[in-house]
Amino acid sequence: SHLMDLPTCEVQRLGEIADLVISVRLSRVRKKKLALALKNEGYIPKLLQLFQVCENAKNTEGLHLLFDIVRGILYLDKAILFEVMFSDECILGVAGCLEYDPCLAQPGQHREFLTKTAKLQEVIPIRDPELKQKIRQMSRAQYIQAIILPNPSDFEEGFLSTLSSFISSSKEEILHGLQKDEEFLPQVFAQLTSEATAGEQLCDLMKFFKEFCAFSFTLPEKRDEFLQTLAKLGILPTLEMLMGVDDLQVRSAATDILSYLLEFSPVTVQEFVMQEARQSENDTQLIIEVIKQMISSPDPEFGGDNKLMEILCALIDPEKMLVTASNLEIFEFLDNFYDRYIHVLTAPLLADTSEEWYEIVYIDSTFFFFLLQIKALIFLVDNYQTAEILASVLKLLTFCVERHMYHMKIYIIKKDLLRRTLFLMKSKHKFLALCALRFMRRIIGLKDELYNQYITLGNLFEPVVNAVLDNRNRCNLLKSALVELFEFIRIEDNQFLIAHIVENFSDALESVKYIHTFQGLKTKYEQKKDWQNQKLN
Repeated sequence: SHLMDLPTCEVQRLGEIADLVISVRLSRVRKKKLALALKNEGYIPKLLQLFQVCENAKNTEGLHLLFDIVRGILYLDKAILFEVMFSDECILGVAGCLEYDPCLAQPGQHREFLTKTAKLQEVIPIRDPELKQKIRQMSRAQYIQAIILPNPSDFEEGFLSTLSSFISSSKEEILHGLQKDEEFLPQVFAQLTSEATAGEQLCDLMKFFKEFCAFSFTLPEKRDEFLQTLAKLGILPTLEMLMGVDDLQVRSAATDILSYLLEFSPVTVQEFVMQEARQSENDTQLIIEVIKQMISSPDPEFGGDNKLMEILCALIDPEKMLVTASNLEIFEFLDNFYDRYIHVLTAPLLADTSEEWYEIVYIDSTFFFFLLQIKALIFLVDNYQTAEILASVLKLLTFCVERHMYHMKIYIIKKDLLRRTLFLMKSKHKFLALCALRFMRRIIGLKDELYNQYITLGNLFEPVVNAVLDNRNRCNLLKSALVELFEFIRIEDNQFLIAHIVENFSDALESVKYIHTFQGLKTKYEQKKDWQNQKLN
């Protein structure tokens, strides 16, 4: 078909060129014709020559028009033009045109970024010059995409899809090129495990390796082969070592890679963890490193501990272990977990309410000393970071209550864990108080007789009733959760707990009798008493 006629590439005709580029946006056929014309006539290098002329002459109007023209050409979203625009000869000119956005008070600094700030760092030497060139081109394309992409609300679905595909295919070519080099990955692992690699060098290497793994796992046809290569090179022992280093960025990257492995090859990670539990007696096991990182996370509010929690839940979930292990092997693993690992997880919680503290209180039972201990606990928990860590620990322990019924029941009763947890109901951080309440709610939800006896003998409803009284005039999530707990007991008709609550806290709950749940508990208790009396008569 007939190609589109282009205006002569002159400064005086920049307005016509800009109008032409903008006018074709709504026509797919005209966009294709314009792209072919620009390519065949070598038009883009000519435009970039005009840019030099306008910039030297400080022709602001011409520079603004060139911004519209170059951005409009990129918006054509044609691969045949990207090869030209992201080449060594044209990229700085393209970036220069995009600096002169009419909406900006001052020009941007894209060329300075590409030439000075964004230097290509070879964390591992790359011998293939074509591969180096492809990496440079891909990084430039990513940068240009970032600066020209409008707000999500301003463009339709699939906007610049060809540019995204161009970047993705470039990454794929780079990945295949690196994987063809049989010495590449062994070099990466050799540097990661070397004591000589430290500081910024290790950080850069881990950032690269994380991105390399992330993209490799998105290619289904090569994924299994890549996983086998990583396993041969010792990926899990390497990650275990890296999760123990001091650098937060290195630990974070190692955590991300471990989460990729759990997503795409959970069996490999499960087998490794179970094998370590059977064979190793040291304190540097992968599961311990995950727990340590979770309970020492300096910025838990940014979500790092959530990823670690997901990893840990996946590692200790018996249902997921059944894919590769027998029931006996899972039971043995849980024995090891509760003998050697869980004390690391509960350390922050037990540190606040230790066994020694209870012994001191019972020996020296002066009221003043008791109050001092309570105040010290509340002060510690009122630290926001500590509260976040304790909340994460409680979420995991709640998971264990549901999934490790036998082992967790023994551990809770042996350590008097519920009593210590319920002290956190006094925290000013309502999310932490909620986590403590949910822990108790999950225990009661199991409707286990041994748990019920443990709760009643220890009078563990007292802090819960106190929380009800403290929140009686408020309308918040904690109050709703407290009422739901008692409502569950009423609906399930747990007579053992109902009798304990009514006999011990009926007078205290009189002030909230407008909440029908508590009146319902009393009614259930009285009905049971009447029935027992009738039966006796």
